[in-house]
Amino acid sequence: MLVKHWMSTNVITIDEDDSMQHAINLMKENVIRMLPVLRKGRLIGIVSDTDLKRASASDATLLDVHEMLYLISKIKVHDIMTKNPLTVPEDYTVEETAEVLLKNKISGVPVVNKSGALVGIITRDDLFKVLINLSGLGKKGVQFAFLVEDQPGSIKNLTDIIRTYEGRIASILSSYEYAPPGTRIVYIRIYDIEREKMPMLEEELKQKAKMIYVVDHRDDKREILLDLRA
Repeated sequence: MLVKHWMSTNVITIDEDDSMQHAINLMKENVIRMLPVLRKGRLIGIVSDTDLKRASASDATLLDVHEMLYLISKIKVHDIMTKNPLTVPEDYTVEETAEVLLKNKISGVPVVNKSGALVGIITRDDLFKVLINLSGLGKKGVQFAFLVEDQPGSIKNLTDIIRTYEGRIASILSSYEYAPPGTRIVYIRIYDIEREKMPMLEEELKQKAKMIYVVDHRDDKREILLDLRA
């Protein structure tokens, strides 16, 4: 899943010589938390809501409202922006981008093409959308988590059982995080399973792997069977 397929392409930008007040207005009007800063159309910085709050707080207790508004109207974006901002190429995967945001503790990053031109922006909200889409949450249904042996066929054993119950699979995800050596955790989201068949399905699945939990989003029922972090 590439960044260029999930980024926001309608990017709101600001010029380095625009005022801090203009930046504040743009963020409020568009309900965004960061603005790429341009110089003659080229990306040179980024200004975030944190930058604006920090600049607004400077000497705030010493100024009255009118003085504060005057100060904000005079401060230029280039005075408060972060220079040489981090960027990601448009052919980065969303996982690589999430790692960049996490490591640098930032909420979003500009996306550039091969020539370095700004083509979009991707934020944590966009990554949340990816997670929701990838997990198949939109289908609701039922999600199972299993602890399985890390060997070929371990997932197929589970999906074969689900298909015998005429269940449809929305997503299959797996992770080694918190899994004991030689195992992995598998998350399977299914839908279109008749409610009366669920108890029998669960029992058959438990014969093939350790069930960690089952969450039935149709009725908001949750059963936690195994805590790997305990």
